[in-house]
Amino acid sequence: MDRQRNSRLGNRCLVILLIVLCAYGCKEDEKPAVEELVEVIEEPEEIIEFGFNIEDYIVKRDTIKRGDSFGEILERNNVGYPKIFHIAEKAKDTFDIRRLQVGKPYTLLCSKDSLQTPRCFIYQPNLVDYVVINFQDSIHAYTSRKPVTYVEKTATGIINSNISETLEEQGLSPRLAYKMADEIYAWTIDFRRLQKGDRFKVIYTDKYIDDSIYVGVHDVKAAYFEHNKEPFYAFEFVTDSTKGIIDYFSEDAKNLRRAFLKAPVKFSRISSRYNLKRRIAVYGFKLRPHKGTDFAAPIGTPIMATANGTVTESRRKGGNGNYVKIRHNATYETQYLHMRKRKAKVGEFVKQGDVIGWVGMTGNTGGPHVCYRFWKNGKQVDPFKQKLPEAKPISDSLKVKYLDFIQPIKTKLDNIHFLEDVFEEQNQPEQIIKQNNNLISFNH
Repeated sequence: MDRQRNSRLGNRCLVILLIVLCAYGCKEDEKPAVEELVEVIEEPEEIIEFGFNIEDYIVKRDTIKRGDSFGEILERNNVGYPKIFHIAEKAKDTFDIRRLQVGKPYTLLCSKDSLQTPRCFIYQPNLVDYVVINFQDSIHAYTSRKPVTYVEKTATGIINSNISETLEEQGLSPRLAYKMADEIYAWTIDFRRLQKGDRFKVIYTDKYIDDSIYVGVHDVKAAYFEHNKEPFYAFEFVTDSTKGIIDYFSEDAKNLRRAFLKAPVKFSRISSRYNLKRRIAVYGFKLRPHKGTDFAAPIGTPIMATANGTVTESRRKGGNGNYVKIRHNATYETQYLHMRKRKAKVGEFVKQGDVIGWVGMTGNTGGPHVCYRFWKNGKQVDPFKQKLPEAKPISDSLKVKYLDFIQPIKTKLDNIHFLEDVFEEQNQPEQIIKQNNNLISFNH
């Protein structure tokens, strides 16, 4: 609720007036001759909502139901159709009354009499914006916004099972887990394969309406994630203020939103593409779909992981021969077939460009190559037809600005201590602490 409690200067307040009348020169042990108590009754405080003193009206609140219209709502509340039409005509330049959405809240401010006639209609399309159609005197309509406050906070966590559970134990928003896993580190860390003891620090902002209604995490300003003892920094930075393009970069200005490599081997050529309608003469021209892309290369050519991820399979099986399969995140997986020899092991975290094996001719193959298979949401697809995130490097002109920009933020991030380190330094028993926040508020 966007209620403001305002007290006006000059209001009468409760005053206790003590008048002590003593005769001049009375003795010290004499009591005051007269005590008089004067009480002035305090006026009730105003409750301001949507710019109106709510105490002046009978307030009716509801949500738009299926089949509701502006006219039907007013008609149900004793407003005649001619007046409804007149109100709608006057308000149409500000708000199209046909745009009322089911489930959105509205408020009627009604007269304080037996008829309870509506004087004002207020519609809230979202938590912040609202539309006022005021028809108590002259008819006029306008849009406005509730005051929004952003509160900067810091938090730390140590992984025992998964990041969502860690945040929940600390009373932090699960939105933080989503932003870190799917927006910031999606191409750097596989959050399905976090290790016990992995830990993170984050600087983020929470969003509040009217300083009281919490509406969730607004953004993450900076983060530090320690995965498998390796640090990963992330800093939010606007690369194009005109288009509003925001991305996350490492401490040395590398884009964290890394794209897949176009090929798992260098200096190769595509000998066979992904083709679900392929027919082969050797098999009597029967339909033999090819769900991979073949890259021809000499035996022994290093095969690289096309993106960061965790090895889920590394073995020899049937027509696949020696192969390695990698999960990159909750959406994408890749597989590399017909290796002469495998290097990557199951459970190993590999980075984009790491060698995971070497080209061979194991399994069903007519020549040395690697068959590269690409999964999206569990289904094999053509990697060259996917709209994959691009890893645009930061421009040279912005790099210096970026490094200057993140310097104080990185200092602040580095000075946030993990609780276990603090307890270790102080030689104190570890306690359960729900939240570790430093607050900085700024209004919008």
